[in-house]
Amino acid sequence: MATLVQQGAEAKVYATSFYGRDAIVKERFPKTYRHPDLDKKLTHKRVVQEARCLARCQRAGIDVPALYNVDTYTNVIYMERIAGRTVKLCLLDPETDQAAAVQVATKIGESLAALHAIDIVHGDLTTSNLFLRDSNGSLAIIDFGLSYHSHMIEDKAVDLYVLERAFLSTHPDSQAIFDRILEVYLAHCKQAQKVFAKLEDVRLRGRKRSMVG
Repeated sequence: MATLVQQGAEAKVYATSFYGRDAIVKERFPKTYRHPDLDKKLTHKRVVQEARCLARCQRAGIDVPALYNVDTYTNVIYMERIAGRTVKLCLLDPETDQAAAVQVATKIGESLAALHAIDIVHGDLTTSNLFLRDSNGSLAIIDFGLSYHSHMIEDKAVDLYVLERAFLSTHPDSQAIFDRILEVYLAHCKQAQKVFAKLEDVRLRGRKRSMVG
């Protein structure tokens, strides 16, 4: 028995079980505005790309949902359903003090450095897609629906920019927390200086777009 837990622009997500394990089923549905043949090809590509990124992260020891099964015929991915809560809920919790928030930021910086070290760009980094496990408190990165493999420094900078905008829009007065993420990222990512330089360019373009409207 599957229960719908989320529906986005790209996919439906169900909670279910997979051979006795709590699981999430992610089903990409057809886009009626696209030609059927093109839609089938693009959807298949996205499913394969997401599964490959998850598998690559798992092999590198990065905490992501365990991949259980991929059905490219029905465009469905079965993966681990993580028990815990999002970083968004953690940081919005009035019981989360500054010390705890800094600890979470440290985990985020380490995880993102590891992610970019294997040239995986998440594509949708928000505090809703960062998950704290109940079992051991580790930080898991979820929802790789827009992820891809890239060596490009700018792609990694955009990843950080998206997360920065998410922090500033969702978590007021969180600049110190995001600065901690960057500090830890710098300590663990060999390309960090180049990424930060490009991040400044991305920020500037973002400000220009905001001014133009």
